[in-house]
Amino acid sequence: MKNLTRRSFLKSSLLTTAALSVPTRLWSQVPGANSDIRVAVVGFGDRGNSHIDEFSKMKGVRLVALCDADKNILANGAKRLEAKGIKVETYTDIRKLLENKDVDVISTATPNHWHSLIVVWSCQAGKDVYVEKPISHNVFEGRKAVEAARKYNRIVQAGTQSRSSASLREALDWMRAGNLGKIKVARGLCYKRRASIGKVDGPQPIPDNVDYDLWCGPALKLPLMRKKLHYDWHWVWNTGCGDIGNQGIHQMDIARWALGKNELSPRIVSVGGRLGYVDDGETPNTQFVIHDYGDALLIFEVRGLPSGIQAPDGGKKGKEAMDIYRGQSVGDIIECENGYLSDITAYDNDGKEIKKFSGKGEGNHFENFIKAVRSRKKEDLNADILEGHLSSALCHTGNISHRLGQQASPGEIRDAIKANPAALETLGRFEEHLARNQVDLKLDKATLGAFLQMDPKTEKFIGNAQADALLTRNYRAPYLVPEKV
Repeated sequence: MKNLTRRSFLKSSLLTTAALSVPTRLWSQVPGANSDIRVAVVGFGDRGNSHIDEFSKMKGVRLVALCDADKNILANGAKRLEAKGIKVETYTDIRKLLENKDVDVISTATPNHWHSLIVVWSCQAGKDVYVEKPISHNVFEGRKAVEAARKYNRIVQAGTQSRSSASLREALDWMRAGNLGKIKVARGLCYKRRASIGKVDGPQPIPDNVDYDLWCGPALKLPLMRKKLHYDWHWVWNTGCGDIGNQGIHQMDIARWALGKNELSPRIVSVGGRLGYVDDGETPNTQFVIHDYGDALLIFEVRGLPSGIQAPDGGKKGKEAMDIYRGQSVGDIIECENGYLSDITAYDNDGKEIKKFSGKGEGNHFENFIKAVRSRKKEDLNADILEGHLSSALCHTGNISHRLGQQASPGEIRDAIKANPAALETLGRFEEHLARNQVDLKLDKATLGAFLQMDPKTEKFIGNAQADALLTRNYRAPYLVPEKV
């Protein structure tokens, strides 16, 4: 099937000839300073409920529609809003929703494999978009989302809400001004317990309330080989990106922001695996990825197992404590010559606090988006779609290294990265963490990812056709992310 252009999209939507002749910028109302902005939320089984809550209480904003491929989730969402006096239209198919000229904004928190196509289709349909992180399932479609936003002059915000933190912005500005010396390593941490999703003996039934074709959308329509359809899609490659693209994208974005890098890294390698249990998940539960920018490193760490150490207070029902690094379990550590920044607190090299940042007026990411929708200036966005694309793509290229790697012994991994002291230090803590969880890396070997080189300008790998193939995917008609948006 040919790529879905705006013209073919509109025709397939069965719009009238008159509507087809209306320019994109007028197809849906351009909200002015005194008009309500009309919002539809697409996908709200989990994070999307926050979208509903935020927009439904915002002045000058009206929640007018909901869309979800799960009819139970859809009905319950509409019922909850009706109880609050908010009447919305409901859709299972986003294509039908996009025909609605009384919708100005699409706000989406679907699974990752839908994110970029929703951005492209919505921009083609004249809608502004708030899209959850990561904004893409792969590098190619993330770039297409950026191109669509620019071509159709739409306001598109990525859901990396730390960009709206006034205190974090103040801390990073202070650090980049040289107050801690040269940045050496920007380190993102995602030490977050992720239990096994279990293992099934064969294909599982699709819930009757789910339109599975629509749920799969651009992804392959595969048999359901896990117990839960919802949420556990994060841990399989067809629909998810692992925790590096789930929680970790937030920390990846902050680390790149700290470095001031506005392109992908030229050198990438991953070390990790799905270790400590055997289940139907495919993505690593323990991993670190090194992005080498030449003048500085961005190192991202994922740990989904508990630390094996009981919490000091015994924890609730014996809950185990997670690992920490310099006081953080989920966060960012920016290591500099004369100290380090741990989220919004600066320390010297001895760990003595230097300065803590409070910021003036912590921002609301959704409100920032609406402000930009009204001003029609993408510069007003705290997390423009381009920022979301670059940070999401760093997650994807790290995963590509992992997927092209081979299992290796601890000694082989150590030899491969021995020229990099920061990588060796990270590997040491990685090994200690697994040892506390009774994982013997001599038996259950980690994967040493492929050492990849990328041209940041073209967003293509250098001399590696296998890696380039994983920059995109085989799309399933009619849910095609087009080459030309």
